[in-house]
Parts: sequence; structure tokens; C-alpha cells
Amino acid sequence: MKDIAAALDVSVATVSRALKDSPRISQSQRDKIRAYAREHNYYPNVLAESLRNSRTKPLKIIGVILPQFAHFYFSSILSGIEQEATSRGYIIMVGQSDEQYNREVQLCERFYEHKVCGVIVSQAKDTQKYDHFQKLLDHGMPLVFYDRICTGIDCSRVVVDDYQGAFNAVTHLIETGCRRIAYYSSPMTLEISKNRYNGYRDALLRQGLKPEERFFRICDNRADAEAITPEILSHEEIPDAFFAVNDDTAIGILYTAKRMGYRVPEDISICGFTNGQRAVACDPMLTTVEQRGIRVGEEAANILISKVEGESPKDKIDKKVVRTRLVIRGTTR
Repeated sequence: MKDIAAALDVSVATVSRALKDSPRISQSQRDKIRAYAREHNYYPNVLAESLRNSRTKPLKIIGVILPQFAHFYFSSILSGIEQEATSRGYIIMVGQSDEQYNREVQLCERFYEHKVCGVIVSQAKDTQKYDHFQKLLDHGMPLVFYDRICTGIDCSRVVVDDYQGAFNAVTHLIETGCRRIAYYSSPMTLEISKNRYNGYRDALLRQGLKPEERFFRICDNRADAEAITPEILSHEEIPDAFFAVNDDTAIGILYTAKRMGYRVPEDISICGFTNGQRAVACDPMLTTVEQRGIRVGEEAANILISKVEGESPKDKIDKKVVRTRLVIRGTTR
């Protein structure tokens, strides 16, 4: 603005008012200044302006922490957050924890330093301490968890109905004739793992079947599924179905079973949990539980912005559950 003022022989205050379309400046002067600014590619510093106003208005930047960018579910949640934030005049600042506690702590510190108006986060797999989250709350910064919630802190969260989704999926496997159903889970320290395991277990018990330890594995990615599955399928009595915590793991099982000569679903049925793009790119296409990630992101952003703008008290604990849907395709009978 100083450069524009010097070039046009006006004050910096006049330039500032003209760029804000203030009626205190004549229309001809406003047009002249704004035309010059456009010709010389001038854009206002939104962050600097927000910082100047931050004492009276919240900084309209939302911090978002994803465990992994590459995961379809997390990227779809990010899309939902961005859509809702943009529609309400906010921008997002995104960081990836890469499933690392230390990186997650650094991101929380960075967001606090940059004075974001609030943080939306899904915790890393190995997070066991929650001081970095509590610090944000202690400083009055709204915090909303999605998917992987922090049980150590009573805080607003948006989740899918993990228990019911798993229960419906395993019930479908049983109703199509499966009796020995293996389950590949993410680490049981995560609340989603416990909820999905409980849905798996209760569906078996409801049908008079018992969960078998030999058919349970901690495995939540394709590479591990391809490494673990051959051992399970080498026994005399093998599972006639697999239920996996996510689609990538399920596809790893599918690839391995076919490579070992098993027919899917005639010999082995497989069900995943996500309904990402890869679910329809495999052969046969994957039966899976749809998580509706975009809706999860929209709900999380809506809760956070409502707290920032005073529509909802900051200390109110909002809990939203997004319903899942079983999508039946070619990997089950």
C-alpha cells in the first residue's frame, strides 16, 4: 500500500480506504487506486488483516490434523471440512501427523502459535498422552475430534456408528452361510477398534457363534494383510470369511486369497470398511461398510464454527454420530 500511495501521490490511509471501497473516498479516486492495484498484482494480506482484528474477532483459520493424506476416508473428511468452512467464510490450515505422536504435538503447537480459531483432529495411532490437546482447551481454543476420538478428554466429536456398521457387516456374512469369520483390526488402543470388534463379536454371539482368537489379527493396511493372510490360509481349517477394519486391508486379503488359488466369494467371503474408490477398482468389487467421510467432515466443521462464532457454548460437549451403510458387492455371496 505504501508503494501504491507513493506512485499515486496519496496517503496510505487513502489507499487502504479505497481498497475497502469506503464511501469516504470519491468514486473516481477509488476506481483509480483499485485499477492501479490490479495492474500491479496487489492482493491484501488476509492473515495480517485477521491478526489486526483478532482482539475483537476470531481468526477465521481452522487447523486440521489428518493421520494420513493418502487414506481415502481421511481425504474425503478433509473435503467435507473444506466445503463447510469455505461456505462460512473460513479457510483451513492442514497438517499430517503421519500416525506419529510427536508430529501431532508439533502440529498442535504450530496451530496455537498461528492463532487458528480452533482445531479439528483425528488422533494418531500411537497417541497415549493428551496434554497437547488439553493445552488447546485450557487456552480457550475449540477442539473437535473426528473418527479416532480421544477418550482421555471429554470433548466434542463426530464419529460413525462403528459398532452398528461392524455388526451389520458380520451379520450379512453369517446370513450368507459363513461360520468361521476372521477379523483384522487396527490397534485396540483406539476407540474405533474396540467398537468395531464389539460389533463383530456381538454379531457372532447373536447367531450362536463364538469369536475365535486364532482368527483375530492386528492388521490395518494392505502390506500387512498380504504378509499375514498366507499363514492363516495355510492351516487345515481356514476362515470362510474375513471382515477387515478398512478397504485397503480387505483388498490385501482379496489379492492374497486369489493368488493362493481360493475363489472369492465361493470359497472365502470378504468385507471391508470405508467404501473408497478402490472398493470398485478390484475384482470382484468389494462388499464394504460406507462411512460417508464428507458428511463427517461437514459435521465437524459445523460444530467447531458454531463454537467460534458463539452459536454454541465452547464448553458444551457436542457428539454427532453419522450412520453407516452396508454396500453389498461381489466379494460376498
